[in-house]
Amino acid sequence: MEFTTYTLPNGIRGIHRRIKGNVTHCALLVNAGSRDELKNQFGLAHFTEHALFKGTEHRKAYQVNCRLENLGGELNAFTTKEDTTIHATTLRSDFSKAVELIADVAFHSTFPDRELEKEKEIIYDEINTYKDSPADMIYDTFEEMLFAGSELGHNILGRKSSLARFSGESIREFVARTHTTDQMVFSSIGNLSAKSVETTVARYLNDIKSSARDFSRRQPAAVEPFSRIVTKHTHQTHCIIGARAQGINDAERLPLALLVNLLGGPSANSLLNVLVREKNGLSYNIEASYTPYSDSGIVAIYFSCDHDNTDHCIELIEGELGRLQTTPLSARRLSMAKKQFIAQLAISMESNEGYMLGAGKSFLAHREVDTMEEVYRKIQALTAEDLTAVASSVFSSPSRLIYK
Repeated sequence: MEFTTYTLPNGIRGIHRRIKGNVTHCALLVNAGSRDELKNQFGLAHFTEHALFKGTEHRKAYQVNCRLENLGGELNAFTTKEDTTIHATTLRSDFSKAVELIADVAFHSTFPDRELEKEKEIIYDEINTYKDSPADMIYDTFEEMLFAGSELGHNILGRKSSLARFSGESIREFVARTHTTDQMVFSSIGNLSAKSVETTVARYLNDIKSSARDFSRRQPAAVEPFSRIVTKHTHQTHCIIGARAQGINDAERLPLALLVNLLGGPSANSLLNVLVREKNGLSYNIEASYTPYSDSGIVAIYFSCDHDNTDHCIELIEGELGRLQTTPLSARRLSMAKKQFIAQLAISMESNEGYMLGAGKSFLAHREVDTMEEVYRKIQALTAEDLTAVASSVFSSPSRLIYK
């Protein structure tokens, strides 16, 4: 059996995979991100993630940072629009230390005001760095427009003005409301038996009081397709063409993922890279991405180019999108696309940490995890008509955002 799952009495779920090797990876995934902030809390989920490392009831901030690093391991965290993840990597012999430390920062952090004020300066610098990169910033601007009026639309980092108002009490209120045990998964991978892992996790997490979420996320309202130009005085034009897409539980999620990979995935032979860069020499950087959320998603095609080439690039890209909606792929082209996608997934799974995080996220969202063999079988079963249908549902009326 590829995965073993368990549930603690307080509702925290666990998933483990045993593999050979002397390194273990583990993480606590919480189904709470920037989407779950109230209107006066934008940026608080990300600030909370930073604040978890600033001291606990048992450790000062430097002790949190040094606990695993002194052993050659590492502790880190990240925040997305829908979840917060605290993860650690250690030698197998230090697995229990990693679990204990994750439990300590997740449930016993004290959020001292002096440390929080210093951390705000760090995030101010993070915001400034982000503003200096139009290639990054345009994604958030596009998503803000595409999900206008929805909590999905606002930036994860928040604004300096709102960040300045946050305190330890702000964080405690946010954590109490969103970090509930029924919305948590502890994921692990390593050369440890499922029984020993469950025993270790239970030792440090069983005493956490059971809690349940008392709110629901709002479905994003429909937004009319748009075409906007924002003057940024950049040396190049930066452009995104994209649309709302299928959510994480939608049956069309897999054919859309295959389609987007074929269209502008990481390979040099993606349709758009060949068309825009190789054949016409118009752009150094062109890519397509698909991000599914619990009840919606976003597909974005990004490129940068000289200002004079913008219209030509858009014409080529939208022409390719039109062909995908009307002309099914040949059997040979579809077979190649499937083989490439499956190989990329297999290679990505060679990262045990990535595999652990992916399994935890899937278990958090679906309460089950497909084996890689099941995923490969589903990909092989896709037809050219499946891809044409999903292309029509997503790309029939795309929106555009241009930075100039």
